[in-house]
Amino acid sequence: MSQKRRARDSGVPSSSSTTSGKKTRKTISLGTKLDVLRHFDAGERAVDIGITLGLTPTTVRTIRSNADKIRASARCVTPLSATKISRSRSSLMENMERLLSVWIEDQNQRNIPLTMVVIQAKAKSLYDKLKKDQGEGSQTEMFMASRGWFDRFKRRFHLHNMKMSGEVASADTAAAKKFLDYLKQIIEEGGYSPKQVFNVNEMSLYWKRMPEQTYISREEKTAPGFKAAKDRLTLLLGGNAAGDMKMKPLTVYQFETPRALKGFSKEHLPVIWRSNKKAWITGAIFSEWLTLYAVPAWKEYCAKENLDFKILLLIDNAPAHPINLDDLCENVKVVFLPPNTTSLIQPMDQGAIAAFKAYYLRRTFDQLIRGTDGEGKPTIRQFWRDYNILKCINNIGESWAEVTQACMNGVWWKLWPECVNDLKGFKDVVPAMKKDILRLAKKAGFDEVEEADVTQLLQSHGEELTNEDLMQLDMM
Repeated sequence: MSQKRRARDSGVPSSSSTTSGKKTRKTISLGTKLDVLRHFDAGERAVDIGITLGLTPTTVRTIRSNADKIRASARCVTPLSATKISRSRSSLMENMERLLSVWIEDQNQRNIPLTMVVIQAKAKSLYDKLKKDQGEGSQTEMFMASRGWFDRFKRRFHLHNMKMSGEVASADTAAAKKFLDYLKQIIEEGGYSPKQVFNVNEMSLYWKRMPEQTYISREEKTAPGFKAAKDRLTLLLGGNAAGDMKMKPLTVYQFETPRALKGFSKEHLPVIWRSNKKAWITGAIFSEWLTLYAVPAWKEYCAKENLDFKILLLIDNAPAHPINLDDLCENVKVVFLPPNTTSLIQPMDQGAIAAFKAYYLRRTFDQLIRGTDGEGKPTIRQFWRDYNILKCINNIGESWAEVTQACMNGVWWKLWPECVNDLKGFKDVVPAMKKDILRLAKKAGFDEVEEADVTQLLQSHGEELTNEDLMQLDMM
């Protein structure tokens, strides 16, 4: 058995332990097996499911490997035996709930409040879309997104923070607090140093968007078919808790070779370049990033620092993070943050990503002023029209380089305060950056721009995932 597998199974009595009597084989009901599969659908790990349901991780993984047979059995149970399971659930319903959980997590990542009514409406909409696409065979199935269904869905997907009254969801502080003790135990048992513990997170960047009060933004809204302000790419940013290793940014854009990149070697860009039609980081892209880039980079870093090659990677439950990442590399242990805790404890969301965005926006404004200030130089309109994806990529690289080691280390203060070198000295650079950006905007001639406009621009997120988006993301 590998070291990683033993570590994941720690705390569970070994089957090789001696006993005084003959072992009895434990019969696992169909209902329990289905419950295991629902926990897997919710993105939980085998060891955590085992602890919750009182099963060994090996048994849990065996159930997962026989998922198709178990679900087939559930659809064929007789009314007599059906009393022993909670209820038979169709694949249509299971698919809907799985995609709904992805949508909820995406909304949580955007800090968008949710209510019971909003979730019920989305569930009904998703179900109807899946039912229509599935064809005539599913037309007899009915789903009303009732209160009873909502309560069961909450339990299945552990939405503890959703109030029974349908009040607005809030960050799950209880889960975040519990996770701190869990993480501390993992770090101590694994012997990880701050140099070996990493966090990465995705972010959307509207790379050619100006504050809404500028005349350029107003012109774009009235220009037919002009979508420069909506042009978006997705970045994956991260680094270790020591703050001395920042990962090369992974960039996903909607075009494989935009006009500005023709003739350029993508391997020499300051980012890792990938593409798909939605400019999304998908599960396939994330897995490829982990195996082809992250693991070799970590191995080289550990060798340089004279460290054992073992990495603890902390990530959230975003749609792009497959649950089987633990199986991709023997030396990398992947731990998922609890749902709806990103705003509370995820390091990259505690200041690193915000600092990068502020540096990027300040840099573009500074270039705009230097590129248009003087006789014979282009106008602001001309400069902004010529601001292409290659210039954006270079600014991404330089802005990410501006994020200091102190910042990359300091953002861990909520999740792992013991690893922060100067907790009192850690400062949020964004307020100062906002003032610089506002000053540069005024200098460029955008007198109507206020600090609130800068804040809104820095906090802009991607558009909400539609039903079609969820289904496409699921297939990628």
